[in-house]
Amino acid sequence: MPTFDTFKQGHAVSLKDGYTIALISDGDLDDIIEMLQNPNVTEYLFFAPAPEDMYRGYFGPIIEGTKVAIANNEWPETITVIIRDNDGKYMGMCGLPSVMFLTGNYEVGFQFAEHAWGRGLASRGCEFLLALAFEELGAHKVTADCYRSNVGSYKTMEKAGLVKEGCQHDYFNTARGKDDRLLYGITKEQYSANKRF
Repeated sequence: MPTFDTFKQGHAVSLKDGYTIALISDGDLDDIIEMLQNPNVTEYLFFAPAPEDMYRGYFGPIIEGTKVAIANNEWPETITVIIRDNDGKYMGMCGLPSVMFLTGNYEVGFQFAEHAWGRGLASRGCEFLLALAFEELGAHKVTADCYRSNVGSYKTMEKAGLVKEGCQHDYFNTARGKDDRLLYGITKEQYSANKRF
């Protein structure tokens, strides 16, 4: 199990050889926006593409909340992490928001820049956040979802240890027509039986 003390204080820690992971900060926002302007990245994101102001309006409060949490030695309400290489190049982001009104339930999600695809960073980031959820935050369930046609996304979730739990047919409207929503999850018991981080 990783030690999260340094990470909680806002410092980058090693994710895997050549890459670090850290809580989101002011300097990350422009890189996030640049990533979300790539149509290949946003193909399977229901909230993108969108105007830059919308991204700033969404991520700005998360960044501010994270700064306050770090100053108070607390976990942010919406845990958002940034992965970079050891030279500081932006690779992508993962999130672990809590599910409103359901104590102990979290969701995990991720978006990565196209140049970072195929390096195992998304699954490694998910594994890190699953360890955080279950070992540090007292989670009993973590869920995720994706478009059925987004093969890379569901393979990432499966590699990280999440299990397919269901399918909502014709959930998303896309430029190519309807697409299903695949539902994934992992319980504390499943995580403990097969720790990957």
